[in-house]
Amino acid sequence: MTGKLNGSCFYNLSYFYVDCAVNTWRSSCGTMPERLTEMLMDTWTPLIILWITVLPSIFMAPMNQSQVLPSGSSTGLKRLTEEQRVLNRSKRGWVWNQMFVLEEFSGPEPILVGRLHTDLDPGSSKIKYILSGDGAGTIFVINDKTGDIHAMKRLDREEKAEYTLTAQAVDRDTNKPLEPPSEFIIKVQDINDNAPEFVDGPYHATVPEMSVVGTFVTKVTATDADDPVYGNSAKLVYSILEGQPYFSIEPHTAIIKTALPNMDREAKEEYFVVIQAKDMGGHMGGLSGTTTVTITLTDVNDNPPKFAQSLYHFSVMEDVALGEPIGRVKANDLDIGENAKSSYDIIEGDGMDIFEITTDAQTQDGIIRVRKPLDFETKKSYTLKVEAANIHIDPRFISGGPFKDTATVKIVVEDADEPPVFSSPTYLLEVHENAAINSVIGQVTAHDPDVSSSPIRFSIDRHTDLERQFNINAEDGKITLATPLDRETNMWHNITIVATETRNHSQVSRVPVAIKVLDVNDNAPEFASEHEAFLCENGKPGQVIQIVSAVDKDDPKNGHYFLYSLLPEMVNNPNFTIKKNEDNTLSILAKHSGFSRQKQEVYLLPIIISDSGNPPMSSTSTLTIRVCGCSSDGIVQSCNVEAYVLPIGLSMGALIAILACIILLLVIVVLFVTLRRHKNEPLIIKDDEDVRENIIRYDDEGGGEEDTEAFDIATLQNPDGINGFLPRKDIKPDLQFMPRQGLAPVPNGVDVDEFINVRLHEADNDPTAPPYDSIQIYGYEGRGSAAGSLSSLESSASDSDQNFDYLSEWGPRFKRLGELYSVGESDKET
Repeated sequence: MTGKLNGSCFYNLSYFYVDCAVNTWRSSCGTMPERLTEMLMDTWTPLIILWITVLPSIFMAPMNQSQVLPSGSSTGLKRLTEEQRVLNRSKRGWVWNQMFVLEEFSGPEPILVGRLHTDLDPGSSKIKYILSGDGAGTIFVINDKTGDIHAMKRLDREEKAEYTLTAQAVDRDTNKPLEPPSEFIIKVQDINDNAPEFVDGPYHATVPEMSVVGTFVTKVTATDADDPVYGNSAKLVYSILEGQPYFSIEPHTAIIKTALPNMDREAKEEYFVVIQAKDMGGHMGGLSGTTTVTITLTDVNDNPPKFAQSLYHFSVMEDVALGEPIGRVKANDLDIGENAKSSYDIIEGDGMDIFEITTDAQTQDGIIRVRKPLDFETKKSYTLKVEAANIHIDPRFISGGPFKDTATVKIVVEDADEPPVFSSPTYLLEVHENAAINSVIGQVTAHDPDVSSSPIRFSIDRHTDLERQFNINAEDGKITLATPLDRETNMWHNITIVATETRNHSQVSRVPVAIKVLDVNDNAPEFASEHEAFLCENGKPGQVIQIVSAVDKDDPKNGHYFLYSLLPEMVNNPNFTIKKNEDNTLSILAKHSGFSRQKQEVYLLPIIISDSGNPPMSSTSTLTIRVCGCSSDGIVQSCNVEAYVLPIGLSMGALIAILACIILLLVIVVLFVTLRRHKNEPLIIKDDEDVRENIIRYDDEGGGEEDTEAFDIATLQNPDGINGFLPRKDIKPDLQFMPRQGLAPVPNGVDVDEFINVRLHEADNDPTAPPYDSIQIYGYEGRGSAAGSLSSLESSASDSDQNFDYLSEWGPRFKRLGELYSVGESDKET
């Protein structure tokens, strides 16, 4: 194969003989089958490579002039045309600016890619060939003399598919270009050196069970790194290595479908399928890759529920609590999830109203529970028919039969030791309040419902009868009265009776008993309240003074009806009379007028009140009637006798005016006296916060009786006493007041006793003194004593005789002391 570019020729010898073989076949037999072409390519390619490697010298020599196509040579074209006619073959199109090199070639010598030649080369070796571009000098090397291009390295099309190079012919001596640079491409020819790969594998897919043949399952995809354009190196064909006869795969689309009908998940749920992808169109010599597909059959509701057994037996105690489960039944379903859910119902039986069945959402069991109390003595067994049905039905399989099942359940009731049962859930008893002690007021009965029928003992729960007003007979349950009853104190009594089995004391029952106390006429009527009537002095005869009513603690069935009367000795009372009203009250009327408070201020009217009981009860109540002064309208104004001495003819307004004048005069007198007094003595305003008890102490005893210079009696007197003003230390005056007048200053010669009396008098008459006691202490012993000192400290040092006779003149208190001292003197003289 030759090509021409700008007078230069490039020769690519790699596929020359393969091309000739193909063209020869085509000229002789027509179009070559694709399979045979591939076989030739696979067979001849290694031979050609070997031939090029072993005999490289054949192509290293310059080609004859007849093999070169000079620029614009028509003779060469005609010769080629004649040769084509002689060979009678169709040559494939030549791309003049492309060369090819086989990838992954690794011979002992560099592979010859092609040869560069120019028509300007006279064969004198004066032309130099230069190669530049992708890989020039490293991957591709040119012989600058012959123009041969060799590949120095092993090439990988998947790494780089083509290289762009530039060739140029220059004068070897002057390096001047003989022709313009020519650009050409060297393509790496692909070989089948990459196997298909499933990048997304392994795969997982699902398909409903019982699917028809051809149901889509999933699609897989493999990739091949070889050239998908040239040859069949990247042409993939898919097949199943494992998974027949359940599934199939389309060779070119890799779509997996079901291949077997009615695949049952309950028989086999998961399938492991191996898929192969092979290049070269799946022919021999191609490379392959595999992946796995795990296919799971999803469930459909194609199985009805089925009870594990057709008959179930359960036993239950008769005292079981309502709602308590007594047994479980289970209908198994081969399906899973929603398709396995079932509901349970009782469809037949003699205990449909006694029992119920519900579904356990977790285990899908049917739970049988008690709806009503059981009684062994009444019914000892029950038979039920229960049904389990699927909740979700698949219409595609409805023809397969009813998706439900039934089973029979037998329930046996066992006897339990039950507590006693009273004949009534509650009891109501009535008793009169005057019933005798130990009288029977009622009876309760109870029995043991068990077959053994244990005897029953009765008792009263004393927590409900703290006052122990009732008793009960333990054998027959008769309730008797223990203490007297009073309806007016407590009309209802609620007690609890306890019944206990004698054979088993743990079996206990209780029943409430309400006892109503019936009324008897044992209370006399009396006034509803303490009435006090008022009678006007100017009242008229027949005037109603007071209306009184009566009450009775008893409660007769027909209501109260009272009878009123006066005492027999006061039936002909000259002052008052009574009148029974229709509303069961009594009116008190005055018989005459002219009552006078001076004559009699209060009248007492005894009244007898009787009820209508059997026997009747009565009592006497006294009404107090007070005579009062009233206005012309009959309004009571005064009921006191003293009020009568007021001048006759003065009205109430006049009396009020007189009183107001008297009060005003008193106020004026008080103000006048107060103001006159304040002219001499100012009012000291005291601080509220300083109101407290004060103790003022003067505890300085001085230097003794003779120390008149060190201690002055004037310290006990107010320094301001000359002016007669004594400031107080127990109050805090807000203003300065003038000193008090009229008190003479206390001279220094006056004794302290007199001084204290003066100060006491001032304190008692001081209007500014606080409203509490103030203790003032004056700790002064006086100026001296006529008796002299009684101390014996200097008696031994003095020679003078002392005479103590004057002690007897001091009074009885010093008489004994004088006698003692006189005796001492006599003894001394003796």
